[in-house]
Amino acid sequence: MHSHLLCGGSAAAVAARRMRNILGSVLGRDGWMWRTHEVKLISTSSGDTVMIGEVAYKLKSPQNPELVPVKHISDLMPQMVAQHLRWIMQKDLLGQDVFLIGPPGPLRRSIAMQYLELTKREVEYVALSRDTTETDLKQRREIRSGTAFYIDQCAVRAATKGRVLVLEGLEKAERNVLPVLNNLLENREMQLEDGRFLMSAERYDKLLQEHTKEELDSWKIVRVSEDFRVIALGLPVPKYKGNPLDPPLRSRFQARDIYYLPFKDQLELLYAAGPNVAAERVSQLLSLATTLCSQESSNLGLPDFPVDNLLPALRILNAIPTLSSQQLIPRLYPYKSILGKDGHSAVEGVLSRFELFDGHRQPAPSAILNVSASKELEGHADVTVHVGDKDITFQVPVGTKGPRSPNSSSTFVNTPSHCQLLAEMMQSHMVKDMCLIGAKGCGKSVIAREFAEMLGYSIEPVMLYQDMTARDLLQQRYTLPNGDTAWRPSPLVTAAIEGKLLILDAIHTVNLGTLAVLSRLLHDRELDLYDGSRLLRWDRYQTLKQQLQLTDQQLQERSIFPVHPSFRVLALAELPVVGATSSSSSSSKGQQWLGPELLTMFLYHAVTPLARAEEMELIQGLTPNVPKEAAEQLLHLTHSLRKTNDPTAQSLASSLSTRQLLRISRRLSQYPEESIAHAVNKACLSRFLPSLARASLDKSLSNCSIQDKPDPAEHTRDHPCVVKDGVLTIGSVSAPVYKPDQKMKVPDVLFYDNPQHMMVMEDMLKDFQLGEHLLLVGNQGVGKNKIVDRFLHLLNRPREYLQLHRDTTVQTLTLQPSVRDGIITYEDSPLVKAVKMGHILVIDEADKAPTNVTCILKTLVESGEMILADGRRIIADVREAEGRPNTIMMHPDFRMIVLANRPGFPFLGNDFFGALGDIFSCHAVDNPKPQAELAMLKQYGPDVPDGTLQKLVAAFGELRSMADQGTISYPYSTREVVNIVKHLQKFPNEGLANVVRNVFDFDSYNKDMREVLIEALHKHGIPIGAKPTSVKLAKELPLPDVRMTGHWTINQGGNARRKLLCPTETHPIDIKGPVFLRVQSFPCSRQESRALSFSEEKAHWQIPMNEVNIICDVTSTDDTMYVATCNPVSLYSMKERGETIQCMELYDVFPRTISGVWQPFVTVAPLGSPLNGQVVLHEEQSNTVLHLDMVTGAVRRLMLSPDSEQTPSRASNWWNSKEQQGGHKMCRDFAHKNWLLFYKEDGNQLEVLDVLEGRVHAISLPINLKSVFLVAEDRWLLLESNTNKKFLLTKPMHMAAEDSGVCQLHSISEESVSSGHGVRSVEVSVPQMLSSEQLPNENLSAALDQKIVSPNRLLADTSSFAQIVVGFPDLMSPNEVYSFKRPADLSEMKSSESGGHAFFRASLRSSTAKRDNCVSLLSANQVVRAIPPNKVPIKEVYPKDVTPPMTAAYLEVTDLTSKKLKYIPVPRSMTVSPYTSWLSKVSESDVLIAAFGSGSVVTVDMGGYVRVWETGLDTLQRSLMEWRNMIGTEDGRPIQITIQRDSGLDVSAPKHGKFDPNNAPHVGGNQWAGGTGGRDTAGLGGKGGPYRLDAGHKVYQVSQAEKDAVPEEVRRAAREMAEKAFKDRLKEIDMSEYDASTYERFSNAVRRQVQSLRIILDSLQAKGKERQWLKNQSLGELDDTKIIDGLTGEKAIYKRRGELDPELGSPQQKPKRLRVLADVSGSMYRFNGVDGRLERSMEAVCMVMEALENYEHKFKYDIVGHSGDGYDIELVTVDRVPKNNKQRLKVLKTMHAHSQFCMSGDYTLEGTEASIKELAREEADEHFVVVLSDANLERYGIRPERFAQVLTSDPQVNAFAIFIGSLGDQAERLQRTLPAGRSFVAMDTKQIPQILQQIFTSTMLSSA
Repeated sequence: MHSHLLCGGSAAAVAARRMRNILGSVLGRDGWMWRTHEVKLISTSSGDTVMIGEVAYKLKSPQNPELVPVKHISDLMPQMVAQHLRWIMQKDLLGQDVFLIGPPGPLRRSIAMQYLELTKREVEYVALSRDTTETDLKQRREIRSGTAFYIDQCAVRAATKGRVLVLEGLEKAERNVLPVLNNLLENREMQLEDGRFLMSAERYDKLLQEHTKEELDSWKIVRVSEDFRVIALGLPVPKYKGNPLDPPLRSRFQARDIYYLPFKDQLELLYAAGPNVAAERVSQLLSLATTLCSQESSNLGLPDFPVDNLLPALRILNAIPTLSSQQLIPRLYPYKSILGKDGHSAVEGVLSRFELFDGHRQPAPSAILNVSASKELEGHADVTVHVGDKDITFQVPVGTKGPRSPNSSSTFVNTPSHCQLLAEMMQSHMVKDMCLIGAKGCGKSVIAREFAEMLGYSIEPVMLYQDMTARDLLQQRYTLPNGDTAWRPSPLVTAAIEGKLLILDAIHTVNLGTLAVLSRLLHDRELDLYDGSRLLRWDRYQTLKQQLQLTDQQLQERSIFPVHPSFRVLALAELPVVGATSSSSSSSKGQQWLGPELLTMFLYHAVTPLARAEEMELIQGLTPNVPKEAAEQLLHLTHSLRKTNDPTAQSLASSLSTRQLLRISRRLSQYPEESIAHAVNKACLSRFLPSLARASLDKSLSNCSIQDKPDPAEHTRDHPCVVKDGVLTIGSVSAPVYKPDQKMKVPDVLFYDNPQHMMVMEDMLKDFQLGEHLLLVGNQGVGKNKIVDRFLHLLNRPREYLQLHRDTTVQTLTLQPSVRDGIITYEDSPLVKAVKMGHILVIDEADKAPTNVTCILKTLVESGEMILADGRRIIADVREAEGRPNTIMMHPDFRMIVLANRPGFPFLGNDFFGALGDIFSCHAVDNPKPQAELAMLKQYGPDVPDGTLQKLVAAFGELRSMADQGTISYPYSTREVVNIVKHLQKFPNEGLANVVRNVFDFDSYNKDMREVLIEALHKHGIPIGAKPTSVKLAKELPLPDVRMTGHWTINQGGNARRKLLCPTETHPIDIKGPVFLRVQSFPCSRQESRALSFSEEKAHWQIPMNEVNIICDVTSTDDTMYVATCNPVSLYSMKERGETIQCMELYDVFPRTISGVWQPFVTVAPLGSPLNGQVVLHEEQSNTVLHLDMVTGAVRRLMLSPDSEQTPSRASNWWNSKEQQGGHKMCRDFAHKNWLLFYKEDGNQLEVLDVLEGRVHAISLPINLKSVFLVAEDRWLLLESNTNKKFLLTKPMHMAAEDSGVCQLHSISEESVSSGHGVRSVEVSVPQMLSSEQLPNENLSAALDQKIVSPNRLLADTSSFAQIVVGFPDLMSPNEVYSFKRPADLSEMKSSESGGHAFFRASLRSSTAKRDNCVSLLSANQVVRAIPPNKVPIKEVYPKDVTPPMTAAYLEVTDLTSKKLKYIPVPRSMTVSPYTSWLSKVSESDVLIAAFGSGSVVTVDMGGYVRVWETGLDTLQRSLMEWRNMIGTEDGRPIQITIQRDSGLDVSAPKHGKFDPNNAPHVGGNQWAGGTGGRDTAGLGGKGGPYRLDAGHKVYQVSQAEKDAVPEEVRRAAREMAEKAFKDRLKEIDMSEYDASTYERFSNAVRRQVQSLRIILDSLQAKGKERQWLKNQSLGELDDTKIIDGLTGEKAIYKRRGELDPELGSPQQKPKRLRVLADVSGSMYRFNGVDGRLERSMEAVCMVMEALENYEHKFKYDIVGHSGDGYDIELVTVDRVPKNNKQRLKVLKTMHAHSQFCMSGDYTLEGTEASIKELAREEADEHFVVVLSDANLERYGIRPERFAQVLTSDPQVNAFAIFIGSLGDQAERLQRTLPAGRSFVAMDTKQIPQILQQIFTSTMLSSA
């Protein structure tokens, strides 16, 4: 305050002087010199006259004085008002009707009322709303004692009685309602429904001169009084929302613009209101208000400032002068909530201009200290508020219960911000109604309740919903017991009369046209009701009472009631959505509901989210036992989500409202061991979030270091479910079993327990015991209903069931009205029954009902209150219910369980979770996990083979994950699988492939979908589409006969030279390490091979290795397979049915030495128990032995000999010597026993490594070794180098260190059976493979065709298919050797390259290959080897005219039981490493082979393709049987239909019957043989005939095969037609066939994505076009709410569906705006060869263009390129999008050409920034920018944080970045720093189109 203002006259005078100087120029024309009009009342003998200026009006005394307005004229009448009144008086004298038009606020109404008060006229007031019908204006029928009467309504009453009709809110009424009044306005005539006719006074008086009054009455003519006038009040429509005036109606009114009072008048009013307030502040406030109402500000899109609310605001300032304007203005004009960024800065600019930023000087009121009943003022309380450093006391109205002191509530925790809010609310409460704005679940209702209790108010909660009508708000009709119709006041009205605090919850949902009814109540505390009663403000009522000298009783008879002085309204609303168009479709985005009209009605208080410390205090206050660190983590996460300005994170944060946090805390305090991640995922329903949002949530969780502790026992812990002694226990939770009154309502259901559903039920039980209502969300068919029914069955709870649908209304949810004997009665709906009886209400399909209907469940759940249509109310609080009539007590056991489908496509329900998710405890129900599902299916189909069930579970699992990713739209559920299994159980002979069609035939007409499905089913081996005949097994050739070819004798004579002793020494091994390497997991896409035909190949998949790598070893244990590669060295391990492939790259352990010349070669030995999962890796040239743990990634190096440290001396260019030196070898036959043997070729030492003990036993030998075969654990066969002589080394079984055991070496002499010529052939066989165990006896006997039991070994070498050494190695007597000789020795077969079989091998095979590729399957009695195609007798395997397939190798299977030989072709590998010479050293064919399980082998080709082959005969036959069963027996036999009927005729003796010489078909008739269906005679399907006889009549039926074979010429015609159409189309768009095929290449690659996007777009379009209910129709279905109106005989009581016209004045739906920013820089072209990135980006662009074709009205898109040349290379502009393939191809070509010729450089960042800015400026519904880039951000020195900042720079623009993964882990590092859900890294370029599709589906289409 400036001191000098206070001296010299009143402050007001000084201010006025200053204002005059300032405003002299502004006010134009006469400046201050208005002609002043005085209002005089002159009394004369002939009556009173009112004069305004020179216009005089003669008063008449009113008939009904109680209808004349009172106390509207204030003492200060501003000049402007006098002018308006003078104008109205002129029009009144002219007999014209007036229309007062102007901005929202009470001013127009108050002027009209002041005029009527001046002229003592009676008023008929009607507030129009969108629900007003002509009956509300003209006549309404009511039933009185069984007869319908017409009751005149306001317009007719006013006309006949000469009153003034005040119509407020013309812009709210629906079109074509008001024209009812046209004739009344113009000619004062109107035809009424009851046959009367209103006629103007002049005409009536003329008629009276000729006729008597009785005659006119008999003609039903009624005189319209000459005093009848209409005053209409309305808003100018183009500026404000509403319906424009109908031209004929408009022309009948005289208009007057009633703008806000001029500055001076307003200022004087304000000075009067706030005498304690400095004049300067008042003028500043008014200047602000005037500025914000100016034309310029509305051009900026700022809503008008509510000028009328300045008066109440000044009264607050007057009481608390220290209050700062900065705290006051947001209450009048909450600009932070309703405006965007630009609006903020505009308003704040004005604020600082008028020096209203003064918040730092005066502190805000901090707390309410005391509330006590006031001494002076009755009905008020003294409230003391602590402001700054002093306490200020002021008076506020209180309720009827008497105030209580603050801070005394047990359920309310006072946090500083809430204390401050309550203190501010107290001030506002002093003067006006309030509205609290805050997000869902932030505590609005709780604060409102606390506020009410502090002031002793009773609360009247009214839950508003979208299609609420004005009647629902004010009065509803009902029937009295005698059938009369009457009106029942709504809770709102009773609250007003009784002086309660009315809480209008969810005021943002109601249509503005309905709320307008309340504006008079809120501004003036007056209300006119439908039945003609009026509510008056307390003081006006008292004045009226005194003036008319009437008692309350008499006034009530005239239906006039006072509004209680304490009555206040407190509205609760959610935050307005900034920038949202308030279109009538309550789109998921919400709406900007807070417009200028609503601003005038309330003072606004924002309930801000709590600060973290406060929220912590709150949580600990309300749930004292919550684990502290859990609560802190939770808050850390929530606040980090709330802080970001990313809409995705914001929406997640809204799921974690304070209410949800409290719910989670309650749960954690009860079950502290639960993981927070679980709770958060549950609250956000993360299972069903769009993939982007889910990524964002996961990222936030990990940033806040909240890990989901995977429950280690999750799979092992079974969830028992027992009911014992009246207690139900599920898992670890127990609850007492209920004892119901009504047993029959307890559900009973067939339910098979499975762990996953048990976990859901355990979870539900926890929440159920905490008293929560449950919401279960899931896809269709996952068992929601089953779970709930089972849950209630176990708890023994009766249930009520409600199924919602699109036509559910609020009424049907609560009561069902019906008419009995003319009296309306209400049936309780299940909801009410459940509430009364304490049953469980199950609401099914909640997402199908409109959310505005289901919203009314909120008050029921939250406060336990709800008002029913018949006036009863549900109340939970016993104290409240006492002594109140019509209450239903809510039973304490009542609970709600709501079931809904997940939001989004393809269900397209309403987002129930979004609207009401946070008042329920949510549970996501998912399909059971594979194990659980399998267990459940076994119970449904106990006889269905396991293999079939596993295939089904796997295939459906895959389809579901595809549905989650959005590749397919329909989520296949457990329900479908169960149906398949039930069918198979009942009809086991039908093949699986046929039965699955029961589910998939829905998709049989959608080509793309069908392909995806068939691919998925085939992948898991469901042979859909296969014929039983398509069996493609290899041809069997006969084996040569077995011959005994010689003996092996083990020499053990005393002869010392033959029996050599070998010394042994033992030493511990040195271990270096461990080093921990990363074990990567890759998904394994395992394909079943037997989809369309049956062959030996079982399954195949690709190892994720790069092209240059070389496979060098494969081996397997029970079910795990290991593959080693050597360039770089890495190890892959995979389970046969596993989902993933583990990979460990050992690049760091074996670096590439000298420029890659050293070619490492590794062998793998998997160890056995207790070292499962660990392997030993041996590199042959450097003799490196590593021990690897595939689980932890630990690598240890084992040093075998202490001296092997120094590098071998072969550094002298060893690779030049032609034949390389011998390498080191490892024998791994006994690796499962954890010992291995190492030797060096040409060396003379064996090293035995015992892995468990960590020792090496070195054995020195007297011979040089060529190779070693471990034939048994203690007997080893050694071959001497050069001579190939064989020795057997026997060692003592236990090699203890102390008695260093001696190993003995025995030589073996081989002699062959003398051949016929007596010549000894001395060729010595070199075994390639020697089994380490013996053949089982039955296999041995089968192989040798003689019964024999003996030790034996199976051996294979190059000259024989197989050899069996009988008796070896255990018997010392000569061992017989039996051989299956080959026609030609393999080693001598020249690699004469036949055709193009091998790639390029011939010349390169210099040295012998290192792998022999020969394995024995002892249990299957087979030897399998992989041999190159040139060593296979191709001519015998394939017939002459068949060209052999391209193969990598053949598997030669020698079966010793059936004596057959098979050659199975192994397909060629897709890729082969370029290092051909190195490859040829690994193996002579392109594959490596290992045994796998008992009857299978696995091959890995050089491209890393793994195939599993089934070779054992027994297993093959078994598999073939299963496969045939799966296809089903569709044999060609025609199906016959037989009806077994009892024909009633007795059967005579059987006979054959007569033969018909013509053999014509006969049906019935008892005489012909060979008919069908007769009696006694032989024939088919007859009754009682002796035998069946088919005379061979053809039963005509097109067999399946014939159906399939459409005649060739038809097929050809169809093909030609298609080709012709294609060519014509090309000609039309002038495109060459070459271009067409080029385009097809891109188009086909993304065809599926385009298809699925278009499906979604179509269905969203359909959803947008969904019709709405149109009410008040004269035909259609009966509207329940109008049932009484129907009784009385009204017409417009129907509703029907129709297109809803958009609300007038609501802006048009704008299209969404999308920009794709494609990278066309040089690097794209350069690396295209590596990973095809440019082509993938072109495909992505092609996808955008094709998917959005014909949706240009919904999506405006353009495509811009960025490269080194700049960041705005136009590819597609918004206004010229490509219309056909040629134009699209041109865009793609441009991209390609540009990246080929542009400059290098990177403009990703600038391009993104520019695009975001540019799009933000455009008008659109939503903005999207998608950036495609291979930005090497780091190379160009761009920090990822900077990029992250750009992506989220404008909250209006959703920006997404797709990076094409570049070097190393750079891409992952990027993703860590960029915001989740906004950035994607496509490591594989094939993902780009998929990612783009994901972005589309989860954001753009979520709300199209």
